[in-house]
Amino acid sequence: MSQVGGGRRGLAFAGLVAVLAAVGIFLTLGPSDEGGTAEPVGASQADGESDRREEGTGALPPVPRPTGSLAPFDIYSYLPMSKEELAAAADVAERFVEEHGTYKHDEDPVARARRVSAYATGELGGLLTRTITAPGTVERDRADQIVAKADAKLKEIRKVDRTSVILVVRSMQNIESKNGPADRAEEYAVTLTQVGAEWRVFDLQPAGDGQEGDNEH
Repeated sequence: MSQVGGGRRGLAFAGLVAVLAAVGIFLTLGPSDEGGTAEPVGASQADGESDRREEGTGALPPVPRPTGSLAPFDIYSYLPMSKEELAAAADVAERFVEEHGTYKHDEDPVARARRVSAYATGELGGLLTRTITAPGTVERDRADQIVAKADAKLKEIRKVDRTSVILVVRSMQNIESKNGPADRAEEYAVTLTQVGAEWRVFDLQPAGDGQEGDNEH
């Protein structure tokens, strides 16, 4: 008799365990949408925050329009140098880039260095002279029989200070060599500084590299 009662209690206990296990699985997985999978707990919160941000942006009032016609705007009156000074700096930058990119393999390297460094500060002029007259540079140009001609045009004004300016100059260089003709377009960031009454080139870099690093040949 006791064995029968014990067996019944064992079956009842086993049934209770099965029910609790089923409830635990249900709570773990969570209810699913019709024919779909359960949505992550954080998804609805993220969607709600996104909707609130969009509503907040859309709720901004429009900027009031001017009540009358716009007054004439002279940008040069807000710059630390005059229009004439800026034009003079741009002229020096363009001529320097043209001289820098124009040369022939049979040209005297010292004469070429003197021609280019005439636009530069003393420090940059010395660096250009060492680069242009370096034996490796001279031998390479002569071996390839390089004849290069460059045209330069101001593209943009990058920065203006009281005594210096950074200009982006576009160079179009035509190159003839023993390998045939080639055209090369480059953009340079040219930094100019005032030395007395003159503008002189202080630094020359590819426009995408900023003003730090080595100068190019």
